[in-house]
Amino acid sequence: MFGLTGVSKKTTEFLEGHYDPWQEDSEEDFVTLNAAQAQALREQQPGLSAFQVVALQALCGLVFAAIAGLVSTRGWSVAYGAFAVVLPNALLARGMTRKPTSINVLSAVAALLVWELVKVALTLAMLFGAPWVVKNLSWPALLVGLVLTMKVHWLALVFNPKRPVSNQV
Repeated sequence: MFGLTGVSKKTTEFLEGHYDPWQEDSEEDFVTLNAAQAQALREQQPGLSAFQVVALQALCGLVFAAIAGLVSTRGWSVAYGAFAVVLPNALLARGMTRKPTSINVLSAVAALLVWELVKVALTLAMLFGAPWVVKNLSWPALLVGLVLTMKVHWLALVFNPKRPVSNQV
């Protein structure tokens, strides 16, 4: 089928005597929490705010631009690339944290789609306008600033100051 040769139709069957992880009973490990335990777990492991992530992106974008400005003349291009990530993400975070977006699931999904569209449109508009905003624009430097700033959100998880001490409830 689909031009694949040598593929058995019985790929989901395990040979007798082999370990089958799907047959394992994991019901014993599952613990149902009551309301008080769930609240304690939420307090012990608070989530990250979208604004904290955007603030970390802005800080790292400034650091990247400062380093680029010290070692070359491309600091403004790196800064604009970082700004092309931070501004749309801040707008998305603001739009998604408004009260009307959390009324029901349908409005939350619709708001996510609309604000994500606004974010992408603003990012594209900023990139298309970059040659008129930044004098002596360096596209490679702008893209470096853009990509590095986009990838900073993973650092927010690592440097979250409110990480739990233990995983016990």
